Amino acid sequence: MESIKADVTLDCFGLLCPVPIIQTAQKMKTLRVGQVLEVISTDRGIEADLPAWCRTTGHEFLGAEVDGEIIKAYVRKTRD
Repeated sequence: MESIKADVTLDCFGLLCPVPIIQTAQKMKTLRVGQVLEVISTDRGIEADLPAWCRTTGHEFLGAEVDGEIIKAYVRKTRD
């Protein structure tokens, strides 16, 4: 995966579902359309939950990188 430049990072290290998704939804409200949010998590569920959340909200899931127990997932805000 090509490196993605995030505008904002959300640290959800150690938090379990559904907290990372709830915090992602809250943080996305503060971004401008087109900005990218990087979500750092240790909850493997985020790999399925975040793309599903993006499908329901209309935001763009850009992908995820896994490095050991750390997952970095990227979402682009597509609408207000």
